[in-house]
Amino acid sequence: MIDSEVVIVGGGPAGSTCAWKLKQKGISTVVLDKKTFPRAKICAGWITPEVLRILEIKKENYPYSLTTYGSLHFHFWGRKIPILTRRQYAVRRFEFDHWLLQRAGVDVYQHEVKIIRKEFNYYIVDDTYRCRYLVGAGGTYCPVYKTFFADRYPRSARHLISTVEIEYAFNVRDEKCYLWFFENRLPGYAWYVPKKDGFLNIGMGGKLLAMKSRGKTIRRYWDDFSQKLGRLGLICQQEQQLQGWNYYIRQQHGILRWGNAFVVGDAAGLATLDMGEGIRPAVQSGIMVARTISEGIDYSHATIGKYSFPDILFL
Repeated sequence: MIDSEVVIVGGGPAGSTCAWKLKQKGISTVVLDKKTFPRAKICAGWITPEVLRILEIKKENYPYSLTTYGSLHFHFWGRKIPILTRRQYAVRRFEFDHWLLQRAGVDVYQHEVKIIRKEFNYYIVDDTYRCRYLVGAGGTYCPVYKTFFADRYPRSARHLISTVEIEYAFNVRDEKCYLWFFENRLPGYAWYVPKKDGFLNIGMGGKLLAMKSRGKTIRRYWDDFSQKLGRLGLICQQEQQLQGWNYYIRQQHGILRWGNAFVVGDAAGLATLDMGEGIRPAVQSGIMVARTISEGIDYSHATIGKYSFPDILFL
């Protein structure tokens, strides 16, 4: 049996940030993840200056590609809207997540969690790992959420977001970052995010129930969107391997802690209400749980920002 004060299930930004802060406090911590790092992760990888501040990252010290945008180009209902923004950034997630996990400086085990049980004051994971505090950072289908929170904190289907996106090497013709909100009545938005080293990420996400009520799937919206990008000369009309997944934007009520078990990031359904952004809520929640374990402070929805636009706009 491997004993640790804290076991974190999931090595993405929420889990690695929590581990990083716990390590600073001298609290023994291990991370379990079903993948080995670096692992492929298709994501727009958009981060705000606030994320860099929270993670104590200086741009000049980040060793991988960090794309900087002086502005974002917004379109609402097919019309371009000039909006003054703060400087924004994009990362490639397979680099960013691996670096954060390495920086945490804790033991990481490749392990797909199957069964978790509570035994007196301990949590036992697959009869192999034992801890006093358990943190679920394994994304939407995190086993910690399914074991301790799914019945007590059922998620609302109204908050379920369906996404598709691709990231691939491409001779980018336009270095600007574009966002299209409510294009062709999509209940969400689409993006075009060029990155350094010749990579391009494009994708879209929308509320699944709203799309179903309109008789359309995310793939049908995607087909229209990709044709639009082709007409604009932003991409070549060639089939790419799409990846898709679902996640939840923030709900107003619910629990993020049950006993000494916690959920963070997408496992807690904390993506922002306006942009569906997940990285900032992930790292915020990871830090807050580390502080709850080490200092006894409160951990609730109130401690996590629910909107992205305040971090984007010049106010």
